[in-house]
Formats: sequence, structure tokens, C-alpha cells
Amino acid sequence: MKEMKIVLQSLRMSMLSHLQYRADSIVATLAVFLREATSIIVIYLTLMKFDHINGWNVNEMLFLFSLLFITYSIIVILFADLRDFSRMIREGRFDRLLVRPRGVLCQLIANHSDIIAAIGHGMLGTILFIVSAGRVGVVWNVSTVVYYISTIIRGVLIQGGMFIIFSALSFYFVETNSIRDVFYWNMRKFAGYPISIYNKLIQGIMIYVVPFAFVNYFPAQYLLRKADMAQYPAIYMYIPPVVGIVVYVIAYVFWRVSIRFYKSTGN
Repeated sequence: MKEMKIVLQSLRMSMLSHLQYRADSIVATLAVFLREATSIIVIYLTLMKFDHINGWNVNEMLFLFSLLFITYSIIVILFADLRDFSRMIREGRFDRLLVRPRGVLCQLIANHSDIIAAIGHGMLGTILFIVSAGRVGVVWNVSTVVYYISTIIRGVLIQGGMFIIFSALSFYFVETNSIRDVFYWNMRKFAGYPISIYNKLIQGIMIYVVPFAFVNYFPAQYLLRKADMAQYPAIYMYIPPVVGIVVYVIAYVFWRVSIRFYKSTGN
């Protein structure tokens, strides 16, 4: 509870610090929003011409993207320092955390929040959900609303776990941006589309290695029941909560083991 209070207080301080420069914060937030919205506009215009991608129409595609943007908006509130962790290692700033009387992961979560990116991605994700939710054939009741909210939570756990794993690799290699770019950012781009359109190798990576498929595709399948789900085991629609917990636990254990191998860069 003490660590939770520290995190909440840190988030409050981060928000207040951004509000000191309101004009700059508003412009930066709009820049993030427009940057991400550009890719959505391209997809929208493409689907207006070709009607669907492997049976997924434009509203169903927007529904997939809404989960990606909403979960990422929470990720950059909680895991912003882990997103840029290798830079902290290179500059020697990580050493300061080791001498403080709190858990290192707690400090990293509480240390910094990217409020600008959180608001920009969150706004876009919310708009996409509002636009698509009533047009995808989902009957919204208590059970489906609870399922959607739980989908967001486990999506945060999966992506947060991935950030922790990539950060822990910095204890061995220092610079891990290339690994993160390949296995997180590129896979995140792929996750905006139904994974059934990709070859078996990419599908395997997105299901078993970097499980983005459990962030939005299989949860969306639970709600939409698209025909391409027939090529996967039906249980995949029901196990995302387990996947989220397993990924995060594995990431935490890997972090605890890896931090023992940390050697300061001396900067």
C-alpha cells in the first residue's frame, strides 16, 4: 500500500509538472494524436476502397486498433521509464535507484510518466472505440463491458511484462533498442491487423513469443466471432487473462534474476 501511494503521488506530481506549461502540453498532445491518427486515416481510406481485409470491415479494424491505443495510453503512464530503460543504463542514472529504500521496479514506475503520450493515445483509442463499438455487432451488457475492461487490464499486463523483459536485457547488453524495436514496435504495428493475414511465422511470434495476439485479436474474436478464428484453438479466446498474468510473472522473475548481473557503465 505504501508503494501504491508513492506511485499515485508521483503520477499526480507528473501531471502537475506538465500543467505548468499548458500551451506546450496541449500542442504536444495534439501532435501525438495527429501522428497516430494519420495511420488510422490511411487504413480507413484503404478499406473504403477494398471493403474488407480477410473478412474484417473498417469498423472491426477500428475496434482492434482501439484496444492497442487504450492499453498503450496506460502503459506510458506506468512504464515510461522502462520504455526508455537502456538510455538510463548508458547514462549511469540507474545506480541512484539501487541505493534508495524502495523496490527498483516501484521506483521506475513512479519515477516518470509520459502524460503527453498517454493523453494522445488515450484520446484516439477512445474515439475509435466510440465510433466502432456500436457498429461491430456486439451486444453491450454487463458481461461484455466487464470482458472489455478486463481485456484492457490484461493488455497492460502483457505489454508491461514485455517492457520489463526488454529492460532486463539491458543488464546483459546495455543497448537493447534494436531488440525492442523488432519485437515490440514492429509487432505492435502488425497487431493492428487481424493476425490471420500473416504467414505462420509471424502468427507464431505474435501468439507464442511476443503475445500481442492476446492484447487485441483474440479478445476481439471473443466479442465478434469472425470466421478466421476457425484456424486457431477456441480456447485462445478465453485464456488472455491467464496469458497476461503469466507474461507479467515471467517478466518479474526474469528481472529479479537479471538485476544481479548489473554492472554500472561508470558514466
